Amino acid sequence: MAASRLRVLGIAGSPRRGGNTDLLLQPAMLGAGGQGAETRIVVLDEHDIAPCRHCDKCLPSGKCAIEDDMQWLYQELREADYLILASPIFFMGVTAQTKAMIDRCQALWVTKYVLNLPSTANSHGERKGLFISAGGAKLSDLFGPAIATVKSWFATLDISYAGELLFSGIEAKGAINKHPTALREAFLAGQKLIQG
Repeated sequence: MAASRLRVLGIAGSPRRGGNTDLLLQPAMLGAGGQGAETRIVVLDEHDIAPCRHCDKCLPSGKCAIEDDMQWLYQELREADYLILASPIFFMGVTAQTKAMIDRCQALWVTKYVLNLPSTANSHGERKGLFISAGGAKLSDLFGPAIATVKSWFATLDISYAGELLFSGIEAKGAINKHPTALREAFLAGQKLIQG
């Protein structure tokens, strides 16, 4: 029986299609896919993901009570060997679409920390994740709050934080295309994620 291929899940967290983080996610996924991995991109804004209600109905079983697109996304998150999250910076954090998805992973937090069950269905060993972001401002700690959120989320999913690819001063739609090395850096980052 042939070994199953490594799976890379890319998550596009921007509400703006064809924006800078979308443009960075594409070559990163190509870099990962070029290493023989199976790739899939989920565009959060195209799916129905309600915010967490903190109803605690996940406590007995680890199953979220809200029946929306998170129900199938949970399985994608559990099965991914590698995860690439791409979100622009909105008010020093990830987008609302991204944060809603992260908050809904409270059900996976319960699975791991309350029920003491595996939060992953992955069988290939260590899982790794990459954070890609762009922001319009040029503040010294522009990405700090978002990185803290992503690291916390990755930890809940048993994903090692493999690093980030960050670009400040990128405001207008498509402005990343004018950066001399950004798209190449994204490709190499996706490649490196798989190679270790």
